[in-house]
Amino acid sequence: MSISTPILDLHTQSIVIDSHNDSIVAHIRRGNISLADEHTKNPDVHSGTIAYLRGRVPPEEDAIGIQLNIPKMRDGGIDVAFFAVDVTRAWKNHLSYALDAFGWFNAEVDANSTDIRIVRKTDDIHAAKEEGKLAAVLTIENSEAVERSLNILRSLYLLGVRSIGLTHNPNTWASTGNDEGETGGGLTKFGVQLVKEMNKLGMLVDVSHISERGFWDVLDITDTPIIASHSNCMTLCNHSRNLTNEQLKAIAVNGGVVGITFVPGFITEDGWRKSPPFAQLINHIEYAIDVAGLDHVGIGSDFDGGGDLLKDATEYPKITEGLSQRGYTDAAIQKILGGNLLRVFENVCG
Repeated sequence: MSISTPILDLHTQSIVIDSHNDSIVAHIRRGNISLADEHTKNPDVHSGTIAYLRGRVPPEEDAIGIQLNIPKMRDGGIDVAFFAVDVTRAWKNHLSYALDAFGWFNAEVDANSTDIRIVRKTDDIHAAKEEGKLAAVLTIENSEAVERSLNILRSLYLLGVRSIGLTHNPNTWASTGNDEGETGGGLTKFGVQLVKEMNKLGMLVDVSHISERGFWDVLDITDTPIIASHSNCMTLCNHSRNLTNEQLKAIAVNGGVVGITFVPGFITEDGWRKSPPFAQLINHIEYAIDVAGLDHVGIGSDFDGGGDLLKDATEYPKITEGLSQRGYTDAAIQKILGGNLLRVFENVCG
């Protein structure tokens, strides 16, 4: 990857935030590989719920390798990553699955404490940057992890979780998921309680994967800005995981941010069969800016969970280069790379 020095300098000087990856589970399912070295495997260390329920990734997936870890974050200039645990496949074991993931991750962070730290507030992010460390935000994908209990939600907050996606593709106790959106279902009574309690605690409500009705229900009751951590533009790719123009505009009015994602199937409609050109990813960023405004667009790769348009985190500077080639100013690019999401994080989480 050959990128000019001015572009790399701009990228390095920015606070770069990736609002979604699935790298924790990906590491565990490859034999508990180290955050610091993907060739170091410890299959018998810290094994638990995920290793037992999910097993190892198939050989062909293992051969591809991990997309995001400490060295690749550094090489790609990513300062902050939202490490998500998707509990969807942990039938009747959602909470233990999440706790197992965070236990493994905490052990890895402890083992690599000179390089990475878990952050809970904006001051922690700035401190990590000053210390030369990477910052990790704990997040959950699919609110089934709270087991329909606001007490568990508070416990997860105390553990350090700062963002929760209310659904995955299926329905949850909280809301209808995007796969069931045609039913017209939205937030449940518990979902309303959950959003209100997340507002009080200072947790980001993530609406990626939620049904369209659920999206509007969230906006009707939330007191704080929301995020769509990894979603694209429906006008450019007609997929239920993407956002309509009206939704993009509503996120802007709410003060939130959409993280444009690298999943090929959310970039072009034939993306599941054929990798889209990189320019089409930049098209989604541009389109979201045109509709929602510059202050409401960020990046959410979905590395290690389907975000395969870029090979791995080391290629992140290509986004800075692509935006620069489209004529965006340095200040605008810095907002997209992380400034916008940092503002929302500070507004909600402190």
